[in-house]
Amino acid sequence: MIRLYVDAPLAAGTAIEATEGQAHYLGGVMRRAVGDSVHLFNGREGEWLGRIAHLSRGKATLAAENLVRPQSGDADLWLMFAVLKRDTTDLVVQKATELGVATLLPVFTERTNAGRVNLDRLRAIAIEAAEQSERLTIPEFRPARQLHDGLADWPADRALFVALERVDAQPLTPGSGPAGLLIGPEGGFGPRDHMALDRCRFVRPVSLGPRILRAETAAIVGLALLQAPG
Repeated sequence: MIRLYVDAPLAAGTAIEATEGQAHYLGGVMRRAVGDSVHLFNGREGEWLGRIAHLSRGKATLAAENLVRPQSGDADLWLMFAVLKRDTTDLVVQKATELGVATLLPVFTERTNAGRVNLDRLRAIAIEAAEQSERLTIPEFRPARQLHDGLADWPADRALFVALERVDAQPLTPGSGPAGLLIGPEGGFGPRDHMALDRCRFVRPVSLGPRILRAETAAIVGLALLQAPG
């Protein structure tokens, strides 16, 4: 089953112009032809069965036919994460999307080595992950900013669980209501980061277990623990 994310509205009989990349994927990679089926979703109107109505070099038109899965909501879970090396940041975004994170907030910390974030690239990775994992939505991305700025704008009624190493913290367990998870950089948070976190009443220090985890592993483990069945 091929699933494609589209920006256009979806309804019976709607014609959708595919992007050049989608047209290449359908014809050049997957070897599909006119009349073949494809599943479509836009994050708003559920998942639709469609057909390839036109396909040529760099162009494709898709026709939506009928709803196969109604729209459903995601867990109200945000992930704030220190920007890592490019491939590692890509992995965090991919796995966070697969795990249903609603909002992704990249931040620069005291020990962050990366200097910039390509949000268009990260969104493309999230779209591909949503297509492959049968998710119906795409996570929202916030612009990358300094950690203290991200904390200043954090909603006071949303608990922020912070994975800390070598501290006497309670194990992370599933919660209810709005929540967020903060994962630090390689090498951990610096002194200024800790000072900023200590000033926030919504911060909840937690432990992810007895071992020291890589940042990308900590993100996956933390998100899984927060959503584990009770």
